[in-house]
Amino acid sequence: MRPRVVVTKDIGKEPLARLAKHAEVVLLPPGWTAVELIHHLQTSEALLCNVTDTIDKALLRACPGLRMISNYGVGFNHIDIACAREQQIIVTNTPGVLTEATADLTWALLLDVSRRVSEGDRLVREGKWAGWEPLFMLGREVSGKCLGIIGMGRIGQAVAQRAKGFRMPVIYHSRRRLPEEREKELGAQYVDLEQCLSEADYVSIHCPYTPETHHLIGAAELERMKPTAFLVNTARGPIVDETALIKALKAGRIAGAALDVYEDEPYVPMELRQLEQVVLAPHLGSATEETRLAMADMAVNHLIAYFQGETPPNVVC
Repeated sequence: MRPRVVVTKDIGKEPLARLAKHAEVVLLPPGWTAVELIHHLQTSEALLCNVTDTIDKALLRACPGLRMISNYGVGFNHIDIACAREQQIIVTNTPGVLTEATADLTWALLLDVSRRVSEGDRLVREGKWAGWEPLFMLGREVSGKCLGIIGMGRIGQAVAQRAKGFRMPVIYHSRRRLPEEREKELGAQYVDLEQCLSEADYVSIHCPYTPETHHLIGAAELERMKPTAFLVNTARGPIVDETALIKALKAGRIAGAALDVYEDEPYVPMELRQLEQVVLAPHLGSATEETRLAMADMAVNHLIAYFQGETPPNVVC
């Protein structure tokens, strides 16, 4: 009897066709509910989910036959890992393949917010541009300014590497300090969080979301930033206290923010949407054709390895 795998979202025709050679694939329709997911998982041994799905304790305990979860994405805070481990469910993720795309988007957002590109785009489209003026829509320079990175994993390092092209000194704070040789390669200096926030002209967040990093950037941390500094977040929304950020932006305590992620996606507070000094993207970090295909292939490869009796790579638990 062929194994059965539930897929929560369409990840592309070719990866799904390849998966179908090894298992019966149940692709859920858009708008599925937790009840529907549980219904299908009760007769399935594998799940291919993504970072917007909630795979909590209640769901896992309702599906005792579930043995493998292949997560389409790097972050896995949406999965109850402790419960999965308790029920001996293998969980994998897709690290590495989205590093470059996310680093690229970080720089797109950083440049956008510093030079007011999206703000200017809106003005032109609305027919409000009256022509060039010496003091019109002045932004802030990037070249030569200090970049502060919070979280120096694969993506943080890729962001730091790109900073060389802008001749930016890089300071960083991370759970683990890089080897001295790697710091020299990147031109990066390790500092504590307070110094990273207070000295950087641009603060870019790249740490994972965990209970320890929930609201890592709150009112006190925003207060430490320069009033001319910008905050960029392409990691996870809840790392930043959104309410505190809105207050800091409205009070002019920081110059602006560029966000790809939010506390309660896809909801974005109206107060945030109304601020001109904020650039808002709809969670596009890994959204390139090349990267999303690579993520799909990796997630499918993990399942195929499992179905063939092998230990899949990139096991989280």
